[in-house]
Amino acid sequence: MKAGVLENNLFERNFPISLPIVIGTSFPGRPHSLYLYIMHYRSLGTTGIQVSEIGFGCMSLSTNSEKENIDLLHQAAATGINYFDTADLYDKGMNETIVGKALKEIRHKIVLATKVGNQWRSDGSGWDWNPRKEYILKAAEESLRRLQTDHIDLYQLHGGTIDDPIDDTIEAFEQLKKQGKIRHYGISSIRPNVIREYIKRSSVISVMMQYSLLDRRPEESILDLLQQHTISVLARGALAQGLLVNKPAKEYLDHSKEEVARAAKAIAAVSGTYREPSQTAIQYVLNHPAVASAIVGIRNSKQLKEVTPETVALQKEEIKLLQRSIRANRYEQHR
Repeated sequence: MKAGVLENNLFERNFPISLPIVIGTSFPGRPHSLYLYIMHYRSLGTTGIQVSEIGFGCMSLSTNSEKENIDLLHQAAATGINYFDTADLYDKGMNETIVGKALKEIRHKIVLATKVGNQWRSDGSGWDWNPRKEYILKAAEESLRRLQTDHIDLYQLHGGTIDDPIDDTIEAFEQLKKQGKIRHYGISSIRPNVIREYIKRSSVISVMMQYSLLDRRPEESILDLLQQHTISVLARGALAQGLLVNKPAKEYLDHSKEEVARAAKAIAAVSGTYREPSQTAIQYVLNHPAVASAIVGIRNSKQLKEVTPETVALQKEEIKLLQRSIRANRYEQHR
């Protein structure tokens, strides 16, 4: 069977739980080395939407070359990645613009997510937190325009505090959903008290949070709580800024340099010949059933190839070995 046939099949199907082998790229004129990919998919909350276990965190896109960014997004889609996550905050909206331009041809085949809540100041000097309904409704229109789409699959509150006008925020999301401008909404938060409020008061279908072997705070209670409510976790930071893979050890959260080095050594030991260390770090977060996708910041084709090929799932003994390598931390604030 020719690669082209396999590639075309990728974009003719509705991304089932697992895809057949995909070779190369589906975008003519942009060949790259032949790699075998078998992407797997998980349900996003109770929506019926299937998202790739590896999601593309678009904040990693360079601000230097639009063409390189578009090529990289095309290559990611060709591997079976169907979840792309951006935000209006990134590069003052330019990130959304690039993502929209790159993925417009296959918009109906992907799950497009963006975020709202950080309002750039008129002088461009920085941004302020704004979770109010009026702003969210206005910001949604601007994101739709930049993304070149008539709806956003997942619209996320990009932060949040317990002192926010939460009901006002929820009203904005519900209105956008009723209007068909968004399909679903969620929040991006590492604050347990905020997460619990949205569980109680809204119909969020996902929570994006930082989670890795070096940041096991979600394991204390939040992951299980979200699983009980069938709310999916979108895990960012699985590689812990590269400290679990290839960056020199340094202090991270409440972990010492020595603790970080020990965790990275455990990742390398478990990887062996079966996985890249980056794949092992990602498989660790995917091990929890609440996690629908690991959102990875991919900067180039080399990194893409490191995280996307089919890999061997972690065994229980390997999970225990990794967990024994470093103490579990916990949220100290916003409990």
